[in-house]
Amino acid sequence: MTGKARSRAALALAALPLLWLVVFFAAPFAVVLKISVADAVVGQPPYTPLLQAGADGWHWLATAANYVLLAGDELYAAAYLNSLAVAGMSTLICLLIGYPMAYAIARAPDRWRNALLMLVILPFWTSFLIRVYAWIGILSTNGLLNSALLGLGLIDRPLALMNTNLAIYIGIVYSYLPFMVLPLYATLVRMDLTLLEAAADLGCRPWQAFLRVTLPLSWPGIAAGSLLVFIPATGEFVIPDLLGGPDALMIGKVLWTEFFTNRDWPVASALAAVLLVVLVGPMMILQALERRRERA
Repeated sequence: MTGKARSRAALALAALPLLWLVVFFAAPFAVVLKISVADAVVGQPPYTPLLQAGADGWHWLATAANYVLLAGDELYAAAYLNSLAVAGMSTLICLLIGYPMAYAIARAPDRWRNALLMLVILPFWTSFLIRVYAWIGILSTNGLLNSALLGLGLIDRPLALMNTNLAIYIGIVYSYLPFMVLPLYATLVRMDLTLLEAAADLGCRPWQAFLRVTLPLSWPGIAAGSLLVFIPATGEFVIPDLLGGPDALMIGKVLWTEFFTNRDWPVASALAAVLLVVLVGPMMILQALERRRERA
């Protein structure tokens, strides 16, 4: 293959993911951004156009009023902060639970690994909505958990588990834990175990070898798993709506309310645009840390 042919092949391979990003990310986001600088109206569509023809020519109708509203209303700020706090705590819990699971699977005998991985991804074979509804039957006042605890004599009255932040954390951690385990497993299973033998030969205890060798080498899996959990958890709607009750203030519920209840598409689009900017921040920070680690 000539140099020009290789260049064309490389360009074609690079064009495919670029086209995917343009069609399924850039173009929809451009539409959302366009709606976010419009005014809400009663009609179809329920927002004003960016340009409008008049007797003296075209008029630019874009406005920043929706973003000013978001900046001045404490409700939206509280929804953003609460969503970030819930997503951050859920990501940390998933990491604390998922790291030992991934480590155990990566160090298990070869004949057991596929079966263990199958158990991790098995919940994906069931509808996400059905799995969340199942937690209602488990956590409700007359649910399986309270019935079991009462039957064992561990509690005198049913625990108030539903419509709490605890229920939201349980639902998010249960739903997104595989997204933490799988990237960690992919990183840990490729690790060179001779490095641990060398650390032991140099006098490192097992916990020291873990902190100085295994943990730093597993950083790419930690970063990937954390992003895969944190990003969808921030905008989660179904879990807070079903398990958290009406008082659970998260940005996903606020977005749904603005779109479908208030029919205020411009404000909802502004909420989505700001949410994207907020989520890009952690990604850029993790990429910068990864580049620094590679240089070091």
